[in-house]
Amino acid sequence: MTTYHSTRNAEKTLTASQAILQGIAPDGGLYVPDHIPALDIALDRLADMTYQELAYEVMKNFFDDFTEEELKHCVNAAYDDKFDDSTIVPLVKAGGHHYLELFHGPTIAFKDMALSILPHLLTTSAKKNGSTKEIVILTATSGDTGKAALVGFADVPNTRIIVFYPKNGVSAIQEKQMVTQKGDNTSVVAIDGNFDDAQTNVKNMFGNADLAARLDEAGFQFSSANSINIGRLIPQVVYYVYAYGQMVKQGAIAAGEPMNVVVPTGNFGNILAAYFAKQMGLPIQKLIIASNENKVLVDFFETGAYDRNRDFILTTSPSMDILVSSNLERLLYLMADESTEAVQTFMDQLKEIGRYEVTEAMKEKAKDFYADYATEEEVAAQIAALYHADGYVIDPHTAVAAHVANTYVAETDDHTPIIIASTASPYKFPQAVLNAIDPEFSDDSMEEMLDRLKELSGVAFPAAIEELLHAEVRHNTVVASDEMQKSVESILGLN
Repeated sequence: MTTYHSTRNAEKTLTASQAILQGIAPDGGLYVPDHIPALDIALDRLADMTYQELAYEVMKNFFDDFTEEELKHCVNAAYDDKFDDSTIVPLVKAGGHHYLELFHGPTIAFKDMALSILPHLLTTSAKKNGSTKEIVILTATSGDTGKAALVGFADVPNTRIIVFYPKNGVSAIQEKQMVTQKGDNTSVVAIDGNFDDAQTNVKNMFGNADLAARLDEAGFQFSSANSINIGRLIPQVVYYVYAYGQMVKQGAIAAGEPMNVVVPTGNFGNILAAYFAKQMGLPIQKLIIASNENKVLVDFFETGAYDRNRDFILTTSPSMDILVSSNLERLLYLMADESTEAVQTFMDQLKEIGRYEVTEAMKEKAKDFYADYATEEEVAAQIAALYHADGYVIDPHTAVAAHVANTYVAETDDHTPIIIASTASPYKFPQAVLNAIDPEFSDDSMEEMLDRLKELSGVAFPAAIEELLHAEVRHNTVVASDEMQKSVESILGLN
């Protein structure tokens, strides 16, 4: 059986369902499996399997306290006609690379890939463990997780969801998607601060023993929809395995040949999922980290020093505007030969002085990674170049990855076929995309921008956009970042 323990203490082990239910360890650490199971499907079979079939095959070894019936129910309830493409994740070739379109779900961003299944995993976990408490999903978002989690958990029995987002740190579309969310169990709160402020305060609430006791007395328990929850992370492994099969199916590679993966990432969860896929045995040669101007990850992989003591930059790729990459803690654990003591020391240093530095031996264990970044000017140029060359429209996050992919090939002369994780629909960031492709366009009303983008891309409005144009604002609370806990207490009636 695969068991789970905290990155900061290995003494207490949990089953998969217990780890999913808790979300984050009481000591502030993240749950990791005691081993990464091998992919037990022949590589030449992947091309013929549906996304749903692969999702079950990949997840069953990580979540092995779920019965086959339970896990297949979760998979089939998640990956259905809420996705606007029957393949769930189309693979499109443009500009010499393959784009894995992860944005065909209900909120048109890659977070749908995991947050469509997490509510089912979580409610099944609660039943398996005899939990009678109301589960409170407490989440910080840099733009996409919030809406995807809200959609996933809206009106799910015995759950509530509270989402915090930086008031001036998301796109207009992202904000409207969140503040118009329906559901009697949903709450959305903007903060006067950045994503790191939101994420830090959410983690602090998870680790607050007094608050936990009051929640318990009132019949609540916290869980998380962020990728700090292992139930959010493991479903993301699936689409890299599926992408490999599609590359074989399209003739880009033969079964057994390697591919490279480029992932735009700020919180490190999406690229960590690719790393897990590689550890399972998928032939991924290089894991390429693509950052925006908040390049804390690039500096870490180049120098071994993680330092959040720097200016926080608001960019056109706001989901990556992050200086504290939570999921890196899981990689640190593996880099440190699974030493929970070492991880605890690094996390203490990050909290106390804002930086830590790993050893040369640990750096050597991260040699599968390559990291680079794109400036705002390079992002705009990449969007324009791909559109004018191929008529293919990408969002700014995907453009960060495309630019870094081209840089990597130019620097290394490595022509291994590349998959780029295309993490959001361009419809989520119409202003940034239009500014890049059509600088003469000046109308800044949302409707005019969306109409122009539809004209340029030739792609019809996704259902999420159609719905958004006529949606009513239902959430308008704004609080200071240090008032987040009081806000939660008020929403739950604890004060």
